[in-house]
Amino acid sequence: MPAALPDFDSTAFRSALGRFATGVTVVTAMGADGQPVGLTVSSFNSVSLSPPLVLWSLSLTSGSLPVLEAAGHYAVNVLAADQIDVARRFATRGHPAERFAHVTWRPGRHGAPLIDGCTAWFECYNRSRYREGDHCIFVGEVEHCRHTDAMPLVFHAGGFDLTPQRPRKIP
Repeated sequence: MPAALPDFDSTAFRSALGRFATGVTVVTAMGADGQPVGLTVSSFNSVSLSPPLVLWSLSLTSGSLPVLEAAGHYAVNVLAADQIDVARRFATRGHPAERFAHVTWRPGRHGAPLIDGCTAWFECYNRSRYREGDHCIFVGEVEHCRHTDAMPLVFHAGGFDLTPQRPRKIP
């Protein structure tokens, strides 16, 4: 039996999805031309511990889609709470070189840019891609990861207004 037609519009759906707080990442790769590409992604999630798998998704209308589909490896840079400017820079449309201007990074083991100051990094083999609805779902097999104690940047209800604090001690 097929799914019932939705009883809401896309604005209501997007608003409801916004109630779920997510971390903020910048997914990066090196293009075949040797130029870095990257974009802000909040649709990041773990899939499996064995093997270590993560997923994220990208709109089929993204100009970066062909480069990221073709890349053998990519990095998921988990932004720290003080990197709102990086999140905004990589969320804007424009030439990839403009996004990397004034952002300090170093190449990972397979060349994917690792952005300085992040709270975690996942270097992934581009294992699988699935086109579903208006997005492509990427599944990456994590080959290397690192993390720091920096607090993560959080996106909620359409903005960067909910960054977690250190846990309170309960008396």
